[in-house]
Amino acid sequence: QVQVVESGGGLVQPGGSLRLSCAASGSIFSRYTMNWYRQAPGKQREWVATITTGGVTNYAVSVKGRFTISRDNAKNTVFLQMNSLKPDDAAVYYCNAEYFQMNAWGQGTQVTVSS
Repeated sequence: QVQVVESGGGLVQPGGSLRLSCAASGSIFSRYTMNWYRQAPGKQREWVATITTGGVTNYAVSVKGRFTISRDNAKNTVFLQMNSLKPDDAAVYYCNAEYFQMNAWGQGTQVTVSS
């Protein structure tokens, strides 16, 4: 079973930056489509960004131009660089790995945006 572990969350002021990391197990990490989702208190989990096996990226409208998803297949890791953070970006951020029927989730990492 694929294990997914997020890290890098924390407290940041509005306008600040944070980089999340997600390490996934497995010898075929390069074949996984990797996604970031987030869930704020009282709200449904929402999709944030995707990076495909070929490196194609896609973003939710709310984060486009501010967030960047990338991957390092040699390290089995995907990143989410978050710039110009807003209070509305505060949430638990989850990493998701997809490969055919495999769909693995991490435990999440908390991002707090507050002055």
